[in-house]
Amino acid sequence: MTSANEPAPSIRIRPRIYIGKNIALGPGKIDLLEMVDKTRSISAAARALGVPYKKAWLLIDSLSQGFGRPVVDTATGGKGGGGARLTPLGQELVSRYVALEQRINAASEAELQALVALAD
Repeated sequence: MTSANEPAPSIRIRPRIYIGKNIALGPGKIDLLEMVDKTRSISAAARALGVPYKKAWLLIDSLSQGFGRPVVDTATGGKGGGGARLTPLGQELVSRYVALEQRINAASEAELQALVALAD
C-alpha cells in the first residue's frame, strides 16, 4: 500500500502498431523522433536516449522505407554544421501516435487503476 506521502505508482500503455508487413511503429521509434525534433540531430538524439547512432539511423530508415518517404530530413555537417529535422510525415507520426496513446490510456483508466491496486 502507498502512504499519503508517497506518490501513486505510474502506469500507462505504450502501444506498438503494425501497418502491413513493412511498418512497425512503437514507443522506441516515437521517442527517437521526438528527440530528433528536440535536438535537431540524429546523433544527439541517439546519445540522449542511450542508443548507438547506427541503431538510431536504422530505426529512422526503417520508417522512411516503410512509408516510402523520409520521416527525417538531414543536412551534412561542415562549416555551417549539419542537422536533422522531422519532415511533415515525421511530425504527423509523432502527433498521431501521442494522440492515440492518450486516448488508449484515458479509455483504459479503470483497468489501469485496477492493475495499480494489485501492486499495492
